[in-house]
Amino acid sequence: IDGRLAGAVAMAFPFSKEPIAGIRPIEEMVRPAAPAARLSPRASITPWSSDLTQGFPETGAAASRLAEIATPVWFSGFTSAAIEHFAPRLRALGLEPRQGVASGSGTPRAPGAKPPALEPGSMISVQLMTGDMAVGADGTVTHIDGRRIFGFGHRFLAIGETELPFARAEVLTLLPSLSTSFKISAARELLGVITEDRNTAIAGELGRAARLVPLTISVRGGAAGAPSSYRMEMVNDRFLTPLLLQVATFSAIDATERVVGAATFALRGRIEFEGGAPPVRLDNLYSGEANVPAQASLGAAVPLAYAMQSGFDALRLKSIALEIDSFAGRKQMEIDQVWTPRREVRPGEKTELRITLLGERGAELTRKLEWTVPAGLPPGPVYFTVADGLSTNIAEYRHLLSSPPKSAAQVVALLNELRGNAKAYVRVWRADPSFLAGGEDLPAPPPSVAMVLGRAQAGAGGQAPGRGSKLAEFEIAGDGAVISGSRTIQVEVKD
Repeated sequence: IDGRLAGAVAMAFPFSKEPIAGIRPIEEMVRPAAPAARLSPRASITPWSSDLTQGFPETGAAASRLAEIATPVWFSGFTSAAIEHFAPRLRALGLEPRQGVASGSGTPRAPGAKPPALEPGSMISVQLMTGDMAVGADGTVTHIDGRRIFGFGHRFLAIGETELPFARAEVLTLLPSLSTSFKISAARELLGVITEDRNTAIAGELGRAARLVPLTISVRGGAAGAPSSYRMEMVNDRFLTPLLLQVATFSAIDATERVVGAATFALRGRIEFEGGAPPVRLDNLYSGEANVPAQASLGAAVPLAYAMQSGFDALRLKSIALEIDSFAGRKQMEIDQVWTPRREVRPGEKTELRITLLGERGAELTRKLEWTVPAGLPPGPVYFTVADGLSTNIAEYRHLLSSPPKSAAQVVALLNELRGNAKAYVRVWRADPSFLAGGEDLPAPPPSVAMVLGRAQAGAGGQAPGRGSKLAEFEIAGDGAVISGSRTIQVEVKD
């Protein structure tokens, strides 16, 4: 206005017939950000979470008030089903997912050619993923100060300090829309890195290069020959990377295998970290009548999210490799019955446990195991809980809600120790409380130690231990099927 920069178009009335918009003052956009607080070593999700976007602030739009302009996010190389599946959650975050017109990081620069200069009003595309699948978020540059650039005039995801590469974007055409018109553009040369994603703007630096994480996904059908392989690179961000992995895995399955009806997917993979930290190993089975690709993609992304959001610098992501085998039909078994011939035992004696699993078309599988009652075990009830992997994980690790792992090594060990879906787990336990010492489980401590630990946990704001003290644990194979359900029986220990 009169040769002076007022700000950026940042807000609008949805479905407005007039070009009325809200302007974000430039003073708010270029104001230095407050020093970022160090992420505490506490994951915002649990190893059994079902929503990876719960750490993002949500936004909403109403027809009667100004709302932040949604950021268009282009998905290239993704299936329509994948985009539609995640669209509701993306829109709740203030993003507008759209099918992309090109993939990769853009047209390579010709030798000796100089790209068009970036200036206020130019379009840029924040490149979240490149390769066989590509994701880019488009916006407008508002101000350039030396090597620093400021744009959008509104948040992208408000994730704070980050490292996201951005490229110059070429506008191909403008698409009018009754809700909100938008530009169709294509990414070109990589120019720098977005370093801050704030509520008022995004800010970045020209000339820098972001370090991306290699991702490979291989999908093989049950009767197919060579697998379908996908190679990408994606940003290294504790919130965005797990979500991108989830969407890419879903799309790879959807593009290669049928996703309607009964299906079974075996997922294996490795999540590698820099600096010598041990990898997280993925090995699980998913089966059902509906939404099985969603289960498998979530199973790949949740361990990554838990590790990256744990707050430990040692867990800096290096690479991810996934292998997915697809099988026709549903491979599931349910824990039907659990019983024992003896309801009373004495220390030193053996008790036999029998478990019946029911499968498809009346298939029945019976397993037997023996447990020797420890010598000197006090009289009282002993419980046998036979449960699937998820139920056992929640019972074993629910203390993480109040006492997260204390080191990067504990995070990786926990993720590698999680029980899978293809087995049932027999937990032998008593109602006596168990405790935590140094982040490790300490079941059935001596009374004097239990008193000290109980007071320490209560004094730290924790609650009295509510789970039983585990005496033993056994695994039961499910014959290549996903096991579900839970059953508990009781045996009385006598003098």
